[in-house]
Amino acid sequence: MKAVAVQAFGSPEGLAVIDLPTPSPADGQVLITTEAIGVGGVDAVIRSGALAAYGFKDGHILGGEIAGTVAAVGDGVDTSWVGQRVWAFTGVGGGYAEQAIAPAATLLPLPATMSATEAVTLGSSGAVAHFGLRHAHFAPGETVLVRGAAGGIGIMAVQLAARGGASAVAVTTSSPERGDRLRKLGATHVLDRAGEGGEHAPAGYDVIIDIVAGAELPSFFAKLNPNGRMVVVGAVAGDPPTDFAMEMFAAFQKSMSFATFSANTVPAADRQAVTAELFAAASRGELDTVVHEVLPLEQAVLAHRKMDAGEVFGRIVLMPSGS
Repeated sequence: MKAVAVQAFGSPEGLAVIDLPTPSPADGQVLITTEAIGVGGVDAVIRSGALAAYGFKDGHILGGEIAGTVAAVGDGVDTSWVGQRVWAFTGVGGGYAEQAIAPAATLLPLPATMSATEAVTLGSSGAVAHFGLRHAHFAPGETVLVRGAAGGIGIMAVQLAARGGASAVAVTTSSPERGDRLRKLGATHVLDRAGEGGEHAPAGYDVIIDIVAGAELPSFFAKLNPNGRMVVVGAVAGDPPTDFAMEMFAAFQKSMSFATFSANTVPAADRQAVTAELFAAASRGELDTVVHEVLPLEQAVLAHRKMDAGEVFGRIVLMPSGS
């Protein structure tokens, strides 16, 4: 089978298409013939080498989110899954392949009206946005700022905040054109990347959902209301400065809160239930799945170039040539 592996960490050119034997599912696992593979921000971060301390080695196959048909099951897995079209989460890798292994516990049947492409655009991003807002104790009537709203998680956070009754949903983005698209998804105010501009935008926010992190993170503490909460759900711009919390301490009397959020801390059953609810909502037309582009699996290098250049609005999806 064809797969895409990291042969050298760093630039997208370190990715290469390789041939591998078809894997066999172990206990509690399934083998999925992939129809669609989500290209996530974490894939680009792993490929860059920024997470080398976590043990990623040359030869690592990227991709944590796939949709396709179950081809085989391991011991302890209900054989009725064979032949079903499903969405699955593979973990920190293994998805950029024509056939991939996934834990059976992550499987969700695809609704009849949902394509594989839509499923990998919504699945993980929707769950992170949902639980990120919950982690921030978001309540109806509050103001929300989504920092870095043009990616999969940001687009879902905008929609879910608006759907959840936010009194205002502001976004940071890189262009008026992207701002217009985000308004159609529920944003009420469009700011620049520094969080400035936006006619009649709130002076402060009760909740900030941050997918960016990086050097500019500390400046966003000034945009929190008293008792405001900032939750970082991604770090596409890298780590913040080591002294980033000094900005929060300088405004001690505002009683602000800061937290990180990883979906790994959510029980699997809860993640499954929420993802199934989001799939159902999308099938009813209540949520939009935004696909930037569908590319062949063999063009993973191009997909990562586009990610690195900041060209992507929504999600790039890879599709094996046999799909």
